Amino acid sequence: MNTITAAITAVGAYVPDFVLSNKVLETMVDTNDEWITTRTGIKERRILKDADKGTSFLAIKAAQDLIAKANIDPLEIDMIIMATATADMPVASTGVYVATEIGATNAFAYDLQAACSSFLYGMSTAAAYVQSGRYKKVLLIGADKMSSIVDYTDRATCIIFGDGAGAVLFEPNYEGLGLQDEYLRSDGVGRDFLKIPAGGSLIPTTEETVKNRQHNIIQDGKTVFKYAVTNMADASELILKRNNLTNEDVNWLVPHQANKRIIDATASRMNLEESKVLMNIERYGNTTSATLPLVLSDFEHQFKKGDNIIFAAFGGGFTWGSIYLKWAYDKK
Repeated sequence: MNTITAAITAVGAYVPDFVLSNKVLETMVDTNDEWITTRTGIKERRILKDADKGTSFLAIKAAQDLIAKANIDPLEIDMIIMATATADMPVASTGVYVATEIGATNAFAYDLQAACSSFLYGMSTAAAYVQSGRYKKVLLIGADKMSSIVDYTDRATCIIFGDGAGAVLFEPNYEGLGLQDEYLRSDGVGRDFLKIPAGGSLIPTTEETVKNRQHNIIQDGKTVFKYAVTNMADASELILKRNNLTNEDVNWLVPHQANKRIIDATASRMNLEESKVLMNIERYGNTTSATLPLVLSDFEHQFKKGDNIIFAAFGGGFTWGSIYLKWAYDKK
């Protein structure tokens, strides 16, 4: 087979050591473990406590983990896509810095921001570069230091988010494995329901914006939940129908880890048995751009060459979609 497809050939990950449990959150805001667990499925999340370390630190660690496990030379990496909603700085690209720090000095790099769908969109972008035939090794990193934008006096958001990073390597495949199909969508109606109001060109930083906590993430939980349940489930169902796949054909669902109830609704629409639905939300919470690769890292040992995997995500903006990928290797 001469047709080039883009396959994931390696996975890496990193989460900080500090564990922020529901019990600890009970001492910080008016909430409790039962309430959080029932509504989100989250028990704990990891936090990067070092004030002098940003998202780039997480990304570098995840990339180094992949490079070490796959035993590849960083100089062979052609490009790096940095999927993140919490770049180190507003202007200087985080991905460019990460590339230099991991020794990928032959690669060009840039950041991609689509909120919680950043990694999913990045998969599409990375695969397209590989399928073009121009690039052989594309490193896609999803990383977010969500603790840097969370208001820990806001019980509606501080219970949800955590910090972490994951990375995958896309390479050419000639066996028909790798990315098969995608359904990606967006709708600007979501702009007001999940956002950081200030710090951009619309509302530049002032003393007032800082005082009013306008640089922290805010969301209308009920509205976001409603859109997420509908759109993640719709996209996943559509990708199955478009590829003539039944629930029996799907080996694994890799969903964005935002809320267990959203994941359950998506799996239910696909009529998938629970054992096929991969989750680690109870340990990490919502790490935004890092959720999908962290799931891949945690469950990589279960994947078999040729497995049909469905990815699904939903993020602020709104952004959402689903990707159908055939796994390309058995873990040694």
